[in-house]
Amino acid sequence: METVVAILVQLVAGGAGGNIIGQLARQLNLGTTGNSIVGAIGGLAGTWLAGMIPGLDGLVGAAAGAGGLDLGALAGQGVTGLVGGGLLTAIAGIVKSAMAKS
Repeated sequence: METVVAILVQLVAGGAGGNIIGQLARQLNLGTTGNSIVGAIGGLAGTWLAGMIPGLDGLVGAAAGAGGLDLGALAGQGVTGLVGGGLLTAIAGIVKSAMAKS
């Protein structure tokens, strides 16, 4: 159950990050649905990649502590999901803009 909660946090934070980037940088906007989907995928990927970086692996480590959910790990996963979702949405928006110009 703890794994499901962690994945949901990453998906929601990634979707939020994607939508924030889409609203801040209109030229990178993929639409609400596109921002949400790409952001959610970026949230999962960003958290997974952050877990592989020494020093960040403790921040996004296992969300399941001895007595239940570790709120610190969930917060870390949320932040990395937010950043990962925003980055992947920005990359997808740049690719979309470059393809539209050619």
